[in-house]
Amino acid sequence: MSSPVSGATSAPTQPAQAAPRRGLTHRHIHFIALGSAIGTGLFYGSAGAIQAAGPSVLLVYLLGGAVVYFMLRALGEMSVRHPVRGSFAVYCREHLGGLGGYITGWMFAFEMMIVCLADLTAIGIYMKFWFPETPSWVWIAVTLLIIGAANLASVRWFGELEFAFTLVKVAAVVAMIVGGAAILAFNLGDPGTHTGIDNLWNDGGFFPNGPQGMIAAFILVLFAFGGTEIIGVAGTEADDPDRAIPKAVNTVPARILIFYVLAILIILILNPWRTITGEESPFVQIFTTLGVNWAAALLNVVVITAALSAINADLFGTGRVLTGLAREGLAPRAMSKTIRDIPVMTTVSLLIVLVVGVALNAVFPNVFETIAALATFATVFVWLMILLAHLASRRHMTPQQEQNLRFPVPFWPYGQWFAVAFILFTFGIMAWLPQYHLALAVGVGFTVLMTILYFVTGRPQAIAEAPSVYDRK
Repeated sequence: MSSPVSGATSAPTQPAQAAPRRGLTHRHIHFIALGSAIGTGLFYGSAGAIQAAGPSVLLVYLLGGAVVYFMLRALGEMSVRHPVRGSFAVYCREHLGGLGGYITGWMFAFEMMIVCLADLTAIGIYMKFWFPETPSWVWIAVTLLIIGAANLASVRWFGELEFAFTLVKVAAVVAMIVGGAAILAFNLGDPGTHTGIDNLWNDGGFFPNGPQGMIAAFILVLFAFGGTEIIGVAGTEADDPDRAIPKAVNTVPARILIFYVLAILIILILNPWRTITGEESPFVQIFTTLGVNWAAALLNVVVITAALSAINADLFGTGRVLTGLAREGLAPRAMSKTIRDIPVMTTVSLLIVLVVGVALNAVFPNVFETIAALATFATVFVWLMILLAHLASRRHMTPQQEQNLRFPVPFWPYGQWFAVAFILFTFGIMAWLPQYHLALAVGVGFTVLMTILYFVTGRPQAIAEAPSVYDRK
């Protein structure tokens, strides 16, 4: 069994000394960071965001990207200082108390399981494009076998699989950007469709639906960025977290500008925003304009890869977070056990949950539709807790300790408070817009339920004598 806190030192003023790590190289961490920002939220969800905000969706992606960046820098600072399995759930427990760590960890786990179930169901649907007669459960079973084997074999196998998945996703986005640039440069495509930079203001202006339309797109955009916090979990498994985590986090601005802002900008220049109806992915429209008749098949490969990547990363991240919770006394102790540094008990438990969930989804196809809306609530909730834990961690530091930080956040403390304010504003949007009332109610209900369970199961007593992450080796 590995140490509960790999790399922590007995005094907070000293840099964390990394013990022998678990097998993820800089290449793995970089591609996990790259892939975490590219998923179905970009390939399909971008259409809904464009319809809500029009061209002003570009500003929403920039604002949302800034929030993600400050959140990840906060997580990066804490992770480099003390790389600990369990990542942000452990930091929340340390700086916000046992209840904060408990709710954060289980909220993240619940979010990831919901997303995994949705992606597993989607894979079954996507595969019908080529094999319409094959039952969906066959492809779901194959997916679970592949992903489960990779996560149970070794950390490096997980990293290699995620590396391959990310290559496909990145290639698809780059191909779209290059194809769009070719259309603009060589005047290709349908002569009946107006292309040009003036598409950004021709139809109703840059804010065609007013501030309300732009605000309505916030939820969809933030959901698209969900899962980026897995960088912090994966980073603690790196061979050299002091170098791997900063490099991964510092690529966030470039990733957001290239894979979101630039991609959406090209889509909006090539297609008047009202023509992006969501009946097909905006990315398919680019390939269709180029005359690529097999665009649907190409995108099907990409979205399947994106779903596989999400399940792979979510299972990995959830397993590590729950293992960290178990070692903090915030989850069943059996989940703390590892074999060859792999959280086998936790990973197997999660696979069983996914099998049961898929079976329920087959019997009751709509059972998860209502709960799936919670993913957005859970995502920004976890981000908020990370930011609050970081703010609390700074209050516990001496000026000398702050000077010794290896990866301090920029624009302290203004960037952190900006991100906190934006997330609180997002909760306000969910309370304002009727379509998010149910998700907000379920999210608040889950928080209340976990609070009750925290006290009923005796968790406060279980963690009362647990040492601080700063006092353990």
